[in-house]
Amino acid sequence: MASVRGRRVAGTVLAVLLLAACLRAPVTSVGPLLERVGEETGLGASALGLLGALPVIGFGVGSALVHRPAQSYGLERVLALALVVLAGAVVLRSLPLAGALWVGTALIGTAAAAGNVLAPAVIKRDHPGAIVLLTACFTAVMTVTAATASGLAVPVSDAWGGGWRLPLGALAALVAPVALLWVVRAARSPAPLPVGAPRDGAPVRAVTMWRSPSAWAVSAFMGLQSAVFFTLATWLPTVEVSLGLDARAAGWHLFVLQLVGMLAGLVLSTHMRGRSDLRGTGVVISLCIVAAMAGLALAPGLALAWVALAAVGTGSSLVLALSLLGLRTAHAGHTAQLSSMAQTVGYAIAACGPLLAGWVGGTFSWDLVLLLVGALGVAQLVLVLRAARPGLVMGC
Repeated sequence: MASVRGRRVAGTVLAVLLLAACLRAPVTSVGPLLERVGEETGLGASALGLLGALPVIGFGVGSALVHRPAQSYGLERVLALALVVLAGAVVLRSLPLAGALWVGTALIGTAAAAGNVLAPAVIKRDHPGAIVLLTACFTAVMTVTAATASGLAVPVSDAWGGGWRLPLGALAALVAPVALLWVVRAARSPAPLPVGAPRDGAPVRAVTMWRSPSAWAVSAFMGLQSAVFFTLATWLPTVEVSLGLDARAAGWHLFVLQLVGMLAGLVLSTHMRGRSDLRGTGVVISLCIVAAMAGLALAPGLALAWVALAAVGTGSSLVLALSLLGLRTAHAGHTAQLSSMAQTVGYAIAACGPLLAGWVGGTFSWDLVLLLVGALGVAQLVLVLRAARPGLVMGC
């Protein structure tokens, strides 16, 4: 019996980690290739900024829509369908068809939103005693695959004659097998367990997170840390090239941003374990972002060191934001509700980052993008004082 239970737990953990591998790589692989996309398609800086923001907009739209289907049909079924759509969208984006780039990119964000929203609920439901550890592992896998996709984008493009379609479309080979795994899990899962109830079926009081000031603080913190990350993921290579760095080195700096961020998130998970008040932690990691942007602006010759410091801030912020969804709620149902709200509001905020940065860089100077990201870091610091304080977000 114990061995069966152990295999079931291991299977659940593996499925969640494989899900994590699919959620960011299709998004972050675009940044190093934006210039080549623009050259082939004729898109300007503002249009490319919109292209970079489109998955984030999709995250926000999908986050608002996914909670109710999960309640009706179960977590596994919704996640399986989302992954099938994600695999198809990755292929569609790379096809030389009118509108395919835009439609595929939008669908990628919308489909990935299901994993972003529902993974914390799966972790809360199946592993309530290991929320921080599994959240850190989830973000680590998500970050490693995203970093690898970013780092390989330009070399694969160069090997294919400078084209951008192959390195983006090839990511379907990652997503499709994971989609099949979740389809099998969905087919084998029993009748959907209401997301608002724990495994023992005990009823959980319905709440409305949208009227809770604490839920709004968590949501705004989620948005600001996402805005910082997606702005850097979209425009960091362009900013660094404007500062005199080689394009390939800039692409690998994006890899460093994500790899070091993953390691920082894992370290943070050990620090967070057993702590109820995480405000001080949130302040320190926010200051890392502010200091890194100042360093890049004032001493670009040390770009690698500043990117590594920014990575500590962004990677730790993501682990903190996702962990708060489980740590500040009492049940998986409340976690799913807070996650849906936080990521709907959060990605609406986050989508403004790449858009605004594209406009600022294209209209004025790419150096000002560093000032913009630094300002987002300061705002994140202020919000975390409310978002990471002790206590549960109960809703109304």
